[in-house]
Amino acid sequence: MNETRTALPDRGRTPGEILAELGSLGGRDPDYRHGRAWSLVYWLDEAYDEFLSRAYRSYSSANGLNPTAFQSLKRLESGIVAAVARLLHGPPETCGVVTSGGTESCLLAVKTYRDLARASRGVRRPEMILPATAHVAWFKASEYFDVAAKLLPLDTDFRVDLRGLEGRVNRNTVMILGSAPEYPHGMVDPIEAMGAIAATRGVPMHVDACVGGFILPFMEMNGVTLASWDYRVPGVTSISADLHKYGYAAKGASTITYRNLELLKHQMFVYQDWPGGVFASPALLGTRPGGAYAAAWAALQYFGIEGYRELARRTSRAFASLRAGIEAMPELRVFGDPPGPLLSYGAREPGFGIYAVGDLLEARGWQVNRLQFPEGLHAMVTAKHEDSVDAFLDDLRDAVAAVKADPSLARRGSAATYGLMANVPLRGMVKRRVLEAFAGMYAPGGGALDLSASTADDATDDERPGSARHSLIERLILWWSSRR
Repeated sequence: MNETRTALPDRGRTPGEILAELGSLGGRDPDYRHGRAWSLVYWLDEAYDEFLSRAYRSYSSANGLNPTAFQSLKRLESGIVAAVARLLHGPPETCGVVTSGGTESCLLAVKTYRDLARASRGVRRPEMILPATAHVAWFKASEYFDVAAKLLPLDTDFRVDLRGLEGRVNRNTVMILGSAPEYPHGMVDPIEAMGAIAATRGVPMHVDACVGGFILPFMEMNGVTLASWDYRVPGVTSISADLHKYGYAAKGASTITYRNLELLKHQMFVYQDWPGGVFASPALLGTRPGGAYAAAWAALQYFGIEGYRELARRTSRAFASLRAGIEAMPELRVFGDPPGPLLSYGAREPGFGIYAVGDLLEARGWQVNRLQFPEGLHAMVTAKHEDSVDAFLDDLRDAVAAVKADPSLARRGSAATYGLMANVPLRGMVKRRVLEAFAGMYAPGGGALDLSASTADDATDDERPGSARHSLIERLILWWSSRR
């Protein structure tokens, strides 16, 4: 897109021209329509996409800021929350709100339990106990709301080690977190054991089911055995569950529910002295997009329990195929024993360039995420992947063979960047350098962040240190390499 198109034009353009340009911008985006993206998007087909778009458009101008104005949106929200409460085995008193996404839901839980502890126990230095695998949104909430995160380590099987949990609970503990499942390895935390400790110590417990909330219940209905992880566990006081993941709603729609209204009250904001009038808000956002409510409600109505069970069956089949294919490769191993739908995998032996495997997969049109601690690749398996998992495994086998034949691939491209960032011990320095690079994307004229890194041997003249094209990430690599 040329620069004149990024600014406000002097004269308006035709709808056809604008829509054509919007369509052309996605040429380098992940090809989710053919099941080649392993995160970010939950997509079924064009017909369902059009249905969601129509549902969204029907309320695209409606605003959920004032529930007394758009009473239709409040009815939709109440229906969504009731459906989620039923799905998660909530008691009749279960209540909650629709949010803009999982991050907002997680932030709200931390804010709620901080304020509850402040009001009921006078806590001034709040802490929360998180597994090391908690989603990064919880660390964002820690920073935003000044609630210190106390971490539980993992055992050798990538499960949360609970031996230190009870000892970490003190008068400043405002909440305990468990995930169903956690993002990095797809494991469901031992919610029953954690909930028992939380109940005994009188501490609220939140379950982050942003990923699992709309697939784990249907996997259980389909016969998959899972330990209790929802409101069936007495110590669980709240749960977050995303509709725009395995609920297949439009972005962005999530929920946070609480066991009772007294807990939810601490999430709400009221300001009575504003010249504009008394203001009340149930969540973080002021304006709340009505289209997201309508599309979420429409998705629930479209699938129903049987529809979601079928999506779960398809997802489980794709997950099983992917896992079996990876485990059949002697160079690779699956991390832990995840039930689905998330799976991560890495090298069986140290030194194998798993990030180079990721680079080769992306060169063939697959979008894959990288993990660190240990180094690995990650997949969020959906029903759509049932159509593409065999092709992915073929390319994965080829990529593994190529890296095995040429280990130098691990020192090229983004593999070098990811490998370095996972192993630099000065984590504060990594944070500062990544912040610089990331912030550059939002400077005037900023573009996408390029994680590829040239080595000294294959860099061209304009890629060498000091050149205009030499990225901050590349400088990080060269800075660290010169000190090793």
